[in-house]
Amino acid sequence: MMVSNDSGTEPHAGYREIEHTADWELEIWAPDLLGLLKQAALGMYALAGISLQDQPRVSRAVVINAHDAQELLVSFLSELLFIGENEKLGFDQMQLVLENNSLRADLSGAPISSMHKEIKAVTYHNLKVTQSFKGLATRVVFDV
Repeated sequence: MMVSNDSGTEPHAGYREIEHTADWELEIWAPDLLGLLKQAALGMYALAGISLQDQPRVSRAVVINAHDAQELLVSFLSELLFIGENEKLGFDQMQLVLENNSLRADLSGAPISSMHKEIKAVTYHNLKVTQSFKGLATRVVFDV
């Protein structure tokens, strides 16, 4: 089981793989929506076993409009999958800004050097962003 968080004993943000019958599922948590989006992206890359080349570094700016947190999450992750599939790029640094219903993501990364598992799509299956005592949490199911 894959688990990642940003602190030692009591994680404020992170992700972990949840056993799922046919697809792959991640549980994600963070203090706020921007943190949740970042952890979801990092978790998705980790789930796929994506490794990046050291050089050349590349930058991309992405703008996504959505009606709610669930749509924003699926659209953001789907855009990262699209860039990965079509340009063979992954991103390990993300500056995210949310204004009204618009996300601006300034991404920094590199060409993908290896990928162990292919993710076909991000789904809305049972997707709900919920408030927890630590911030926000969700589970995302990926179609493989």
